[in-house]
Amino acid sequence: MMECRALHAGYAQTEVLHGIDLRIAQDELVGLLGPNGSGKTTLLLALSGVLPARGGDVLLDGTPLAAMAPRERARRIATVPQRPEVIPDVDAFSLVLMGRYPHTGPLRGYTVVDHDAAGAALAATGTAHLARRSAATLSGGELQRVLVARALAQDTDTLLLDEVTAGLDVARMVEVFDLLAQRYRHGLRIVAAIHDINLAALYCTRLVFLKSGRVVLDGPVAQVFDEQALSDIYETRITVHPHPVTGTPQASIVPGVGAAGVPHGAAHRAM
Repeated sequence: MMECRALHAGYAQTEVLHGIDLRIAQDELVGLLGPNGSGKTTLLLALSGVLPARGGDVLLDGTPLAAMAPRERARRIATVPQRPEVIPDVDAFSLVLMGRYPHTGPLRGYTVVDHDAAGAALAATGTAHLARRSAATLSGGELQRVLVARALAQDTDTLLLDEVTAGLDVARMVEVFDLLAQRYRHGLRIVAAIHDINLAALYCTRLVFLKSGRVVLDGPVAQVFDEQALSDIYETRITVHPHPVTGTPQASIVPGVGAAGVPHGAAHRAM
């Protein structure tokens, strides 16, 4: 179990998260949603242990992340960041192989097992053909899939992803989420910040909505896809309807209409 207990976190003098309480079990694909600046990236950084808590705790199977050594955390938690920094001279295979570093020992380098794991991760993400390409030559979408491969090669029980579909075309986006859905069903705990609420609804077992650094809505898709609740969170009029094939709830915006149902600019025109 991964838990946040009264979690407060932020940067310098600015607190971003205000008392987050959250429990995430194994075999869950949890979507983090909410407006820009709501705290999704900050929460993922806190869940990874990269950003220390200012108050409260983040625990993994009862152990505070702050009490775990970095290598120990890396054996349990893999991350795919929103804006990765990549060494230009590294090829894609070497980049994915870096995900195996937490499993190496002080007196040995990468083994055949590590190389096999990296190759399998590239194949799973459809990026095996990019193995010898320099990371500097990859498109944004190609690099994103290679970074997912690196996280899978890390062989953890928890995977944190920040806007993993950024830069992906529709087909690649579906491929990545099909893969994630397969992995959570085989025991991987996945928490993903997702911009597209309809994509999240199609794939996630549970949606957690943040606003102004607080959890304002949390539950399965059918429960949280409420027109008024979504309209309040995003401050614009949203309607909910079933997907034509799967029946999963989907959201549509109403152009030119605010959350209160008043056309934008109407108040000014009436004055």
